Amino acid sequence: MNISTREHTIRINVITLEGRLEAATVAEFRETSQAIVSRCANVVVDLRRVTFMDSAGMTSLVTLLKRAQQAGGNVVLVKPVEEAAYRILALTRFDRVFRMVEKLEDALTL
Repeated sequence: MNISTREHTIRINVITLEGRLEAATVAEFRETSQAIVSRCANVVVDLRRVTFMDSAGMTSLVTLLKRAQQAGGNVVLVKPVEEAAYRILALTRFDRVFRMVEKLEDALTL
């Protein structure tokens, strides 16, 4: 009989956003997310405290997903509590592109 074991640990970085993710604020998010993906390709973006998102904010999320996947990782989104912020994600079907969860704890299982 042969027995083999291995330990498997997934390293995950969490980015927590608060306020508006829009053209005026997206540059800082882009910089931060690029730096994180260069170190760790599995990322959770906690959007619970995001109050508004525009197309620039959504584009930055898609760009993050592409970079993470190219590096062998993934991105999980924690749904915004604010209805206006969640509505834009639902209308554009981001839930079909991203794994979206209600609670941060659920996202940490990537």
